[in-house]
Amino acid sequence: MSRLEWSDALSLDLPPMDDTHREFVDLLAVADAAADDAIIPAWRTLIAHTQVHFDQEDRWMRETRFAAGNCHTVQHKVVLDVMREGLRRAENGDIAVLRLMAGELAQWFPQHAQSMDAALALHMRRCGLDPLTGEVLNPEALPDAEISSCGSAACTPETRDEATAG
Repeated sequence: MSRLEWSDALSLDLPPMDDTHREFVDLLAVADAAADDAIIPAWRTLIAHTQVHFDQEDRWMRETRFAAGNCHTVQHKVVLDVMREGLRRAENGDIAVLRLMAGELAQWFPQHAQSMDAALALHMRRCGLDPLTGEVLNPEALPDAEISSCGSAACTPETRDEATAG
């Protein structure tokens, strides 16, 4: 049984993002439940999906003036790098690492979705970004300068300033 299942708590009320997230959860469950002889192909499928998933969100961030080096984009890169390293190790005989990673991803994903992705979804709605065409329907709502944080409360300049002031 999967350690992560889709629920309304993961929904961000943005169908293209929710659909992609639901597919991620489903593919993670397949990898998590896979027999030893099937886990590597399942992990490859999960990586391929995750690359497209993260590329899509990174494109949405660029289209709405999130900075290229923001922490959300950096987290995407790190997660994919770790997933690929796990695959490399599994291909060299360490299947257990993928089982461990599946559990870690099941814990990481809800936090990521409910913080960084939720902030992105809210920003996209404010800007009126059509996620399918890339058209910004409310360009006056775009920030004047690129957003250098991920947009989550933990990463806003005000929150960082408060944390370091005390």
